[in-house]
Amino acid sequence: MTETDGEIDLDYELDDRPPLPKSLLLGLQHVAVMLVPATAVAYIVAGAVGLSAGDTAYIVQMVLLFSGLATVVQAYTVGPIGAKLPIVMGTSFTFVGAASSIGASYGLGAVFGAILVTGFLVEGVIGWQFDRIEPFFPPLVTGLVVIIIGLYLVPVAMDYSAGGVGASDYGAAHNVGLAALVLFVAVALNLFTDGVTRLLSTLVGLAVGYVAALALGLVDFGPVAQASWVAVPKPGAFGFSFEPVPMVTFAFLFLVSAMETVGDVSSVTAAEGRTPDSDELRGGLFTDGLLSSLGAAFGAFPVTSFSQNAGIVNFTGVMSRHVVGVAGVILALLGLSPKVGAAVATIPSPVFGGAVLLMAGMVAASGARLVFLHTDLDRRNMVILAVSLGLGLGIATRPDAISGLPTAAQTFFGEPVVVTALTALVLNTFTPGDQSPLFDAPPEESVAETEEPPASADD
Repeated sequence: MTETDGEIDLDYELDDRPPLPKSLLLGLQHVAVMLVPATAVAYIVAGAVGLSAGDTAYIVQMVLLFSGLATVVQAYTVGPIGAKLPIVMGTSFTFVGAASSIGASYGLGAVFGAILVTGFLVEGVIGWQFDRIEPFFPPLVTGLVVIIIGLYLVPVAMDYSAGGVGASDYGAAHNVGLAALVLFVAVALNLFTDGVTRLLSTLVGLAVGYVAALALGLVDFGPVAQASWVAVPKPGAFGFSFEPVPMVTFAFLFLVSAMETVGDVSSVTAAEGRTPDSDELRGGLFTDGLLSSLGAAFGAFPVTSFSQNAGIVNFTGVMSRHVVGVAGVILALLGLSPKVGAAVATIPSPVFGGAVLLMAGMVAASGARLVFLHTDLDRRNMVILAVSLGLGLGIATRPDAISGLPTAAQTFFGEPVVVTALTALVLNTFTPGDQSPLFDAPPEESVAETEEPPASADD
């Protein structure tokens, strides 16, 4: 493909309808690219909270269903909700730490209660008042958030690679070997191949590791055999409770998630050589919030746009929103089958760990790239980087350091993403500099117009 003034040569434009067989294949490619990271969040949180295989499968099922519904809404819109753009939706790594810790401390009812209340409330306000909020989240702030999300997940990935916390064979050679096999295959395909093979490198690595685990007798198909083919979602499957601290925590994380969505919407419209208009940004944010709240009512974690799928649009030159609509329908259909969720839940911990380790590293690397490309590393910005990452990693590695604080403060400030984002936001806002919205920032100039869009935590 060639570029002309930032616009790529599109094979299918926004409203084009490729033939149905081609639409199905292109839609399946979108599904394949996002399937592993989308279900990874459900898998990690379920493991942290200690859910049974059946409950884990149900959450995976709900994640797929509401990812599909949100994708269809983004492609076709419902009133003011939806961007009418080819945006694939799925669960975001932004929420994994809070959902895990709050779920373990307060129960999943508090997690889903907080999402139910804050999802549309927070992102609805952001969509309504977006022009006022955007300058507070320049690449320095959003990049730091993406970095800490990736770094925070590395120890989680290592625990899975060793067999899972509490496993009797934790650290056994066969566990480490399976994780290494997945990592090796995925990295080799990503670095030394092109086209579809590179795009699906993580999925192929996972498949190779899964086959190896089958050969070692480490896969239990019992839950799959017991699961039904079709099931209707259950409202309030895990109950609801409305605790102030979890709600404040998720409200802040939805603010961070909104900035990711803005970046992905901008990335998609860049294929046409333009920035998104206010209706597209507002509709995209409204979809984030409303579908996250609706999904929480049935046991799904928050949905947001996926950067890797925005990358596929630019890579393939297929911008048709109808192709993404097909992908959304496929995801929704998969989400109506408990057998699909149960099948995903059979992935052994070390196989899953090898894939998550790669994804976590790529998330951190994409955040670093965002910072380094769009931020001068002068004294001011180096101090903001040092303090934000230092506090975030400090909390991630030594959470007991704040054990003397009240329980509510431990919950809120015990989240590395919250600490890093809040520190970067405050320091960048009140310290004079080019990226500060209060001092030297150029007037009437938005991030969406001047900066590369922020990388999503789902990469």
